[in-house]
Formats: sequence, structure tokens, C-alpha cells
Amino acid sequence: MTPDIAPAPSSPVPSGAAQARLAGILPPATLPFDRDGGLVLSALKEQIAFFVDSGAHGIVVGGSTGEGHTLSMDEFIRVMHAAHEAIAGRLPFLVGLIVNSTREAIIRVRALQGLDIAALQVTPVHYLFKPSAEATLGHFRAIHEATGLPVLIYNVIPWNYLSVELMLRIMQEVPGVIGMKQSGGDLKSVADLVLYRAPGNVVFTGVDALLYPAFSLGVDGAISALTAAVPGLCVRLWNAVRRGDHEEARTLHQGLLRLWNVMPHDVLPAAVKYVQHKQGLGFYHPRAPMDELSGAVRQAIDAVWASLFS
Repeated sequence: MTPDIAPAPSSPVPSGAAQARLAGILPPATLPFDRDGGLVLSALKEQIAFFVDSGAHGIVVGGSTGEGHTLSMDEFIRVMHAAHEAIAGRLPFLVGLIVNSTREAIIRVRALQGLDIAALQVTPVHYLFKPSAEATLGHFRAIHEATGLPVLIYNVIPWNYLSVELMLRIMQEVPGVIGMKQSGGDLKSVADLVLYRAPGNVVFTGVDALLYPAFSLGVDGAISALTAAVPGLCVRLWNAVRRGDHEEARTLHQGLLRLWNVMPHDVLPAAVKYVQHKQGLGFYHPRAPMDELSGAVRQAIDAVWASLFS
């Protein structure tokens, strides 16, 4: 544990859902920003209802698709309280942490005292300097010990991408690290994590182009941009694989892949918000300096949308 941060006398508490195995489709909520980058917190309720109605199995707030890296401390607190209120215990609530120090991660979680949090989704640090394997293990250990909450490693940072071996070691040596979300494009790393994980650990995929094969390999579910953009279709894919209907699963996979292929990564949150808007949600913007979605990208999405499963 970091020496200058003792365990809090009162911390957020894991919900009953956290004691069970997290599984299924856990969409990462987008954050509704106005054109000037201001938060429109009232719109979170509409989006969360959309996820619930789509059959999602949990909700992540503050991840990459949600532009969680742009939030100030005050905004982080307000967003998490608004999301918690909107979820109202209907689904497991996961809090995303994209910060550059162990201390900051702990301070942010402590500020959510009293919220019913199923787990934390935590990235390795993402600025220029890469900690050692020991320091990285200590980072996740300290966050769990100081907050008492289950932790999912969010393996997404190119500069500090964790090896399969290190993630397995962290899960083995820190019981509070209950699993991880693998967001690299290498499906073998997902397969190795599923193969070698300890009983009780969970492996989520964040690789949107390969949801179908990841589900077939036995991952516990998905937390990814497509699960936020089209949660209902992702739930259908998840259910089709679980019941062994691979004909339907391949059809769904092909449609989802066509959609994914016209959603540029550098403006992915904006693209997700546009797809959500096409399904009846309000239209909101990315936070600067992320570019707005171009007309050409909107047209490409519209073209795929019109013939998604034709």
C-alpha cells in the first residue's frame, strides 16, 4: 500500500453483484457533452435506461468510450453520483479510473463514499513513464487495499501494455483483482488469459472486431464501444453463442463488423454517440480537442445502418 494513504474508515462498498461473477454485456456509457464541452448530466438517465432496456448485464462509467480521461475531480464525482442514481441498483455499476498515479486513483474512489460499486475498472498509468512489473503490481494492490473494492485491470494503454504473464501474476498475488479487460487486437492473448486464469477470475474482451470469436473462446463478456453503440445486438450475439446458435452468431458478427469498420478509432466516442442518437437518444458531442464526426463518417455509418442485416 502507498505509505501516505491509510485505509479509509468508510469507503464505497461492493454490491451483491460484485460478490457474484460479473458476466455478459457491460456497456461503457458515453458522457453527454454540449458543444462547449459542458456536461449534460440529465442525459445520463436516458442512456442508462437504453442499456437496461437492451438487456445489458452491467454498466461501466468513466472508461475510454466515456472520455473518462477528460474528467476533473469534481466532474468525476458528479458523473458517478448521477450514474449511480440513474442505475438505481438495477445492474452492477462499475467505475472507470483512468489516472496517472496510485494516489489519485485512491482519492477519486474515496470521494464516492456510500455508492454501491460492483468493481473498479483501472488502467495502468498512461503517461510517458512505464513502471516496473513490481510497481505495477503494487499499483493495483494499493487501490484494492485502500478501497476494499474488486478491481478489473483495463489493459488498453499502448505505452504500458501488460503482458499476459504479468496480468495472470497480478490476479494471482492480489486477490482483490478479480479479472481484467483485454483491449488489444491479439485474440491469442484473450485465449491464453481464458486458458490460464485461476478459478473465479473473469476475462472480458474489449476487441470490438472479434466479439464473436472471443465469446466462443469462453470469455466472461464484453466491455467495448460496440456494446455501448448497439447494446441490444451485442446481447443477441452473446446469447446466440451461449445457446450454440453459431449461424445467427455469424450473421450478427458480420453486421457488427461492418458497423465497426466505419467507426474511426480516433473519434470513436463521437461515433458511438452518433449511433446511439440513431436509436433515439439525444445527440451529444465529444470533448475538445477530439474532432467532431465528419459528414463522410456519418454517411458511412448511415449506409451500413440502412443495410445492417439485409
